[in-house]
Amino acid sequence: MLTKDHLVASGAMLFRWRSFVLTAFFPAMAIAISQGHWVEITFGDTTGQLVEWLALALIGLGLGIRIHTVGHVPARTSGRNTRGQVADTLNTTGLYAVVRNPLYLGNAIAYLGAAVYTQSPILPVLLALVLALYFERIIAAEETFLVTQFGTHYTGWAARTPAFFPAFRLWQRPAMPFSWRSVIAREHPTWAGAVVMLYLIEMATSYVEGAPMLDRPLWHAALACAVVGQSALLLIKRKSTLLQVAGR
Repeated sequence: MLTKDHLVASGAMLFRWRSFVLTAFFPAMAIAISQGHWVEITFGDTTGQLVEWLALALIGLGLGIRIHTVGHVPARTSGRNTRGQVADTLNTTGLYAVVRNPLYLGNAIAYLGAAVYTQSPILPVLLALVLALYFERIIAAEETFLVTQFGTHYTGWAARTPAFFPAFRLWQRPAMPFSWRSVIAREHPTWAGAVVMLYLIEMATSYVEGAPMLDRPLWHAALACAVVGQSALLLIKRKSTLLQVAGR
């Protein structure tokens, strides 16, 4: 098999299982957490707190990129599908005018934020290397599908638009107006997942350092809100059309 074909084949497999693939990284995260708050221990509480705020800012930025992207796209594009590629139209405006894969960019930034939150000096670097290989293969598989689907329309857009690092000079106003209902309907699992991940990191680190886990009222409240909110939104989606938007 040619190298390009191998990339596409492995990318198609990773695309199908992309909701679960990064769980294989959990052992490395567990090892990092087992070291406690390394930055805080080494450089003091203030530095450790700054690192945590940086991590939260990265997670917020990553989620913000996803929110902006999803809020402006039509139906059957930029979805959470895993069984196969779906694209009825080619998005080329908004964030898609400055980078071809804004959702993967948002994911990568948020994932790195979670790694930084552990305060491990090694985990973010290791995760960045894994993500580079991971997204390279998924993007290769998607591009093969999109070339088949849209031909020269896709190759022309791809020739002027970076794959992963934005060129903001290329910005174009989104073709569709922003829809909060569409964002809430499609992105609530991502938000809940971010809260659960941070909660688990915080609780595990507290356990390692011997701190009382019950002495984290804000984190317990955040988890409760995430669980209740996720359950409520799933019920709303099943029982009503409140979050349905025509063309989204």
